[in-house]
Amino acid sequence: MSQYPYPMLDRPFAVFQKNDKKKEKTVNEWIQTLPMSGYDNLENFDVVHLGVPLSRSSISASAASEAPNALRNAWKYFSTYQIETNIDLADMQIVDLGDVKQSITDIAQSHRSISEAMYEMRTNHPKALPVCVGGDHSITARLIEGWKRAHPKKTIGILQFDTHFDLRPLDQGPSNGTPMRFLIEEGIVDGKHIHTLGLHGFFNSRSLKEYADSAGVTYRTMNEMRRNGISRTVKESLEVLSQNVDAIYITVDMDVLDTAYAPGAPASTPGGMRTDELFEAVFLAGQAPKTSAMDLVCLDPRLDVREATVKAGVHVMLCFLTGYWDRKKRTIGK
Repeated sequence: MSQYPYPMLDRPFAVFQKNDKKKEKTVNEWIQTLPMSGYDNLENFDVVHLGVPLSRSSISASAASEAPNALRNAWKYFSTYQIETNIDLADMQIVDLGDVKQSITDIAQSHRSISEAMYEMRTNHPKALPVCVGGDHSITARLIEGWKRAHPKKTIGILQFDTHFDLRPLDQGPSNGTPMRFLIEEGIVDGKHIHTLGLHGFFNSRSLKEYADSAGVTYRTMNEMRRNGISRTVKESLEVLSQNVDAIYITVDMDVLDTAYAPGAPASTPGGMRTDELFEAVFLAGQAPKTSAMDLVCLDPRLDVREATVKAGVHVMLCFLTGYWDRKKRTIGK
């Protein structure tokens, strides 16, 4: 293509210095970037990372558009090795493609670019797992739209970690409150193939619950998850989805975390998940054989306290990748 590496992308804001002689790397030293031109290994990566810096479509004011770069800046705090699982990601080939270009005022144009970016990723990196960092939750609908366009004959299901259903009506346009409704009403995802985990408290209206029921959405509250066990609940959703779809898309809205753990998630609330619970959940999601893409959304670095939410966001991404790498290595071993 004539522009890097597809026309709707900007190269990462910073290319971190690598030290090939260093045996043990931090995450910023591990994640690769592409040169401006002359790359010929687009199919050789295990994972492609993409920033999606859109938050003008948020219901309330948010600087979630700043999250992709905030997480990149925090990569330096993390090793590729996780002590709990004794898994090292160092051998995984991952590339940061940069960010989807965003219109200053035209949300619809931004959404089209996001959809096209996912389509191009699936076309140019068919063997790699997409991991996308938003941005607000409206991006999920467009990423899945692009994924479906690249794989029109495959059914896709969604495992959503969220305090909210995100099933608001579309009459005021697409927003961070509408992605699941959009996907259902556009016929991209069947409602019965959406599992939402983490609902709690007084943050969803009765009408949205009734819509979820009518559309066949499966959902579990935090009380249910803790009674039955976080891991067990996640495994059950993954098993049901795996039996009914060709691919599973994981979306993590950081407001699923309790406010105490995620001060930088604009809609985080009391009673949400603890970070350790979410880390375990996304590790299991990464292990699932049909998991095919993941995003992380709704993190506003400007609201954060001592980078608590930003670091939690990086940790979520790495736990998911650890599960995925564990799965891939076991598959290769067979």
